[in-house]
Amino acid sequence: MTSFDTSPQLNVWRALLALAVVFVMLATTGWTVSRHDRDPAPLQASLSAWEEGRVAGHRLPDPQSAPPRLAGFFASLTEAQRADLAHRYPLAVGNMNGAPVELRYHANRIALDQARKVELKRVHDDRLTPSGQQYAARRLDRFEALMSPGRHILAFDPTGPGRVAEVFGDLRDAERVSVIVPGADTELLTFQRTHRTHSAPVGMAKSLYAAERDADPATRTAVIAWADYTAPSGLGMDAATAMRAEDGAQRLDALVRALPGTAPVSLFCHSYGSVVCGIAAPSLPDRVADIAVAGSPGMRVEKASQLHTSARVWAMRDPDDWIQDVPYLELGGLGHGADPVADGFGARVLSAREAKGHAGYFVPGTDSLRNFAEIGVGAYRAVSCAGEGDVCRAGLSGTATTGRA
Repeated sequence: MTSFDTSPQLNVWRALLALAVVFVMLATTGWTVSRHDRDPAPLQASLSAWEEGRVAGHRLPDPQSAPPRLAGFFASLTEAQRADLAHRYPLAVGNMNGAPVELRYHANRIALDQARKVELKRVHDDRLTPSGQQYAARRLDRFEALMSPGRHILAFDPTGPGRVAEVFGDLRDAERVSVIVPGADTELLTFQRTHRTHSAPVGMAKSLYAAERDADPATRTAVIAWADYTAPSGLGMDAATAMRAEDGAQRLDALVRALPGTAPVSLFCHSYGSVVCGIAAPSLPDRVADIAVAGSPGMRVEKASQLHTSARVWAMRDPDDWIQDVPYLELGGLGHGADPVADGFGARVLSAREAKGHAGYFVPGTDSLRNFAEIGVGAYRAVSCAGEGDVCRAGLSGTATTGRA
């Protein structure tokens, strides 16, 4: 018998060990991305070329300039000059916060075609292994799909596993904008799925966009499937830390600040995406009206008030979601803090009835999707709360389509 067995220090180390073991054991998807030799990063090459470029005899602005400055620069150009820049520097323009969204769509279509041609050569490159050729073929298929008529690609980077963002609806004239921030194992090849459609960003966004139109046909909405950060691969130790989320939070903040207009923005953050949103929360602009998390491992805080945001904070979790078995704590850089659906956290807890498991929150017919749609159109009094009563609606007005309730 010894008091050491129950000491706080030992309990801390036991918790750390349990956290590490759980995350490793939950890594059922594994490290899925094959790695092959590639040319230097295409996006960086395009940005470097931009920095040396000129238009009408003048140097081009720093591509990292604030979005308002870049927007002013593009507004000063003729249509022909803007089109010329998109053709000369498609990846730079296609990913440039501050460039007109229609120009970004056009530039990314050019960049996708260039990336398609690279993968087409790799498919037939005998220097690659069969698995390398198969990987190239999968990327080729993805690029061709993203180039389909009517698709609006807001961001695209073919480097490594890749990043991409797609818009559904008219982003420029939207009265409400929704951004879906997905979790682990999100990259170019998993951006869209044929099976388990609503577990991938494109399926999530399409489903939410349709549900928002059903909820309020009179409100012009746009939904962004945002996979424009490097998410953890698998659910192992990489997903147990905030490294990927910190970079993602900066990129998310840059996206929101570059959105056209002044429409309120709602963030819908799934799984590890809620870690991204939690870290981003304090710096996000005031136009972010809502941060809604589903299947969250935590938001890197112990209470919603520590997010230091004026946005409403919503949370939901399906009873069958395995994420509830992840230890809700943060110790030594492992873990992501308190459970957002816990009573003491302070989020508005929503019903996720009929959602099936960790990947089922955007499936049509579920309370989770209906609640997301009502938030997306600003109909806050229409959401359904978890449990009995209407505590999640406390202090909210009926509808807010152009500002906070």
